[in-house]
Amino acid sequence: MLSAREIVGSHDVLLVTLDTLRYDVAVDALSRGATPELAARLPGGAWEKRHTPGSFTYAAHQAFFAGFLPTPARPGRHPRLFAARFAGSETSDERTLVFDAPDIVTGFSSHGYRTICVGGVGFFNKRNALGSVLPSLFHESHWDESLGVTDPRSTEHQCALAIERVRSLTDGHPVFLFVNVSAIHQPNRHYLAGATADSIATHAAALAYVDRSLGALFRFFESRARPTLAIVCSDHGTAYGEDGYEGHRLAHDVVWTVPYAEFVLGPRAS
Repeated sequence: MLSAREIVGSHDVLLVTLDTLRYDVAVDALSRGATPELAARLPGGAWEKRHTPGSFTYAAHQAFFAGFLPTPARPGRHPRLFAARFAGSETSDERTLVFDAPDIVTGFSSHGYRTICVGGVGFFNKRNALGSVLPSLFHESHWDESLGVTDPRSTEHQCALAIERVRSLTDGHPVFLFVNVSAIHQPNRHYLAGATADSIATHAAALAYVDRSLGALFRFFESRARPTLAIVCSDHGTAYGEDGYEGHRLAHDVVWTVPYAEFVLGPRAS
């Protein structure tokens, strides 16, 4: 785990959630060379296996923004990168950045960060009260149909918008950028020619598309004078018939087990 305390203020922070990405699919894609942009940046060229705190998008992101990112999938008491201060916390250590705030988005703001949300799935669409809860945490938030699950080029649009918004900042403040990548979430059949239904294969094809699109976002942050702490993970997986289960918001290993990575982009990257 990197030391968030040493990073705050000197680094931008990029949090990318690959909505609905399964750990097993991510690992297989990496082994087949289907995700070269991620492979070039993942520590040791590998995903870390973790458990999500929530089985669907809203629950998982509420936990993430409270400082509870996915937990390493092994026994032990695992310190967190970020935390909102509360009595009795047993997962903070000298590397944990503890905010005196109800959530880490507000916490970054209190440390002088400009906070930006580029939404993806419906919980970020701001079309109703529920879809406005998470985006409302940020200084600015963005969503339209070109960023959502039905647009086959959604990740390209999301990355282009994210780059545009960060590039527009001229006040010198660091940025906390959050991008909820929607493409892997169903429906994803349009990423595999001839597919008529969502499946493990279309899930993997969507991930390959996402990887190609994320390259531009990574290269943008690598070109900036200020280094960037990048956190890339899934919020939950999804079932395609395993043990009779379909979808998520359920307790199955393919839903709870997610890929995770944290690394530094930019001039101090090793």
